[in-house]
Amino acid sequence: MKKYISVFIFIFPLLMLSGCGIYTFSGASIPPDAKTLSVTYFPNKAPIVQPMLSKNITEALQDKFRGESRLSVIQRNGDLAIEGEITGYDTQPIAIQGNQIAALNRFTLTVNVRFRNKFDEKANFESSFSRYRDYSSSKSLSAVEQELLPGMLDEIVQDVFNKCVVNW
Repeated sequence: MKKYISVFIFIFPLLMLSGCGIYTFSGASIPPDAKTLSVTYFPNKAPIVQPMLSKNITEALQDKFRGESRLSVIQRNGDLAIEGEITGYDTQPIAIQGNQIAALNRFTLTVNVRFRNKFDEKANFESSFSRYRDYSSSKSLSAVEQELLPGMLDEIVQDVFNKCVVNW
């Protein structure tokens, strides 16, 4: 009897992971026929241009899919394709005090993404992803952006990955 229980404990999870797509430990559900992903360069169309941001977001998306999926990243025409642009990179005052001075500023990064799945057109989308961080108004954006930007970028990349292949 123990032998059957051991086999069941081992086989049951494998059966649960099979189904409509291929699942990975990251939770990604990728069509079985999909082998490649293309991520095109994200041009910076924001009013404020941070010089390395286009390169950084493009590479971060490529690295995320390389590391957490079985897809090969190629230059163009992948089975799954991601393209987009940086549309917002700005700061604005928030938390206005009684003397009309802002106690905090909000730094916001916004990216517009288009996703194409050649195996399932219902999975295609165009969506905007945005993250922000608040910082003291006594500091300039240039003084805090190198500290705040990496976390914002990581969160946006995770959001894009989730929307493309995790199917939550």
